[in-house]
Amino acid sequence: MDLITLRRDVHAHPEPAFCELRTAALVLSRLRELPVRVRTGALRLDGIPAYPDRATLDRFAGLAVESGADEADVTRLAAEGTAIVAELEGDRPGPTWALRFDMDALPVTEASDGGHFPAAQGFRSAYEGFMHACGHDGHVAIGLALAERLAGRDFPGTVRFLFQPAEEGGRGARAMLGADVVAGVDRFAAVHLGLDLPAGVVAAGITGIFATTKLRARFTGTASHAAAAPQDGRNALLAAATAVLGVHGLPRFSTADTRVNVGTLRADGNVNIVPALAELTCEARSKDGAVNADLTERVKQVLRGAALSQGVDVDIEETGGSTSLDCDGELLDAVLAAAEATGHEAVRLHEMGGSDDASLFAEAVQRSGGLATYIVVGGGNPAPHHNPRFDVDEVALPVAVDVLEALVRRGAAAPGR
Repeated sequence: MDLITLRRDVHAHPEPAFCELRTAALVLSRLRELPVRVRTGALRLDGIPAYPDRATLDRFAGLAVESGADEADVTRLAAEGTAIVAELEGDRPGPTWALRFDMDALPVTEASDGGHFPAAQGFRSAYEGFMHACGHDGHVAIGLALAERLAGRDFPGTVRFLFQPAEEGGRGARAMLGADVVAGVDRFAAVHLGLDLPAGVVAAGITGIFATTKLRARFTGTASHAAAAPQDGRNALLAAATAVLGVHGLPRFSTADTRVNVGTLRADGNVNIVPALAELTCEARSKDGAVNADLTERVKQVLRGAALSQGVDVDIEETGGSTSLDCDGELLDAVLAAAEATGHEAVRLHEMGGSDDASLFAEAVQRSGGLATYIVVGGGNPAPHHNPRFDVDEVALPVAVDVLEALVRRGAAAPGR
């Protein structure tokens, strides 16, 4: 399997959360060539906040088929959801691993000038307004290449490959956990490219991952003529704007690192109408899960207070989230040993400074007595994550596959089972 070609193909066809139809169809087509058990629809669709509407799914289904994806697979994935689980059994007893590979892209317009490597090499995003600006294209390629490398089954235990939708925004892992995808798992690892590590350098685990809660608030007031009868209106936009300032004015905590952000603010109406509808999205983050929960409640209080101040209603929805993560020392040692065995430079821990809902998989496995870590492979990134000029040095791809393969092949007794 040509890692570079595969990564570039995925990069050129970026799809947002839960619309990863072409990507998931590609994953299915490659997995069919291998001796794995494949499960599609590996998520609970009911209760997913902000799930794409039918028109959006149809749009990306059409793009997927136009670009060569199997129409039957695309139709099936659009109906069942894009989460895929593949399981490969080794030829002798050992632990059950779950390895997470996320697939979704971001609503970012990719740079198009010749100084941007994907543009210069002809694999820039074909879908304007969307981009793989976080390395998930590489993650998909790594997962498929690893499955191919392990296809001979010369390893202990079982490997469960979790191809996850909707990491961005923190919705995919929770939906997959609703389908029991980590039941019976002894070891969990996510892998991520980039995060400001030098290209090819491996971090066995991370510190500083933020727990986060994503929120959407819809304010509903009363429209009125802005000059003739402003007193009869109830200004939803003014309430939302007040909330923006209030959220950013919240005090930080002395006990843990915290963040808040309002990412979008939209309203309906016209220049001479008191706006009756407004919507904002925001997030809270902390390196401590309990502090994040407290901060989230304070954000909600600000939203409700802003609505009350303008006499409007507000509906608050949690649209996603993740938790903090403590990597297990035994797995850190195992990853370091795998890196050493494959001749790759490694460090024990790396500061993350972001969030990832892989932490929810890790938490579920750890609560059941298993071990978890979050592996980073440096990508030599020329620009920050979520930036139009983000890219990954492709030398990182085989490094990630080497280390994960060695980690699985070296095996270990299942903890507490």
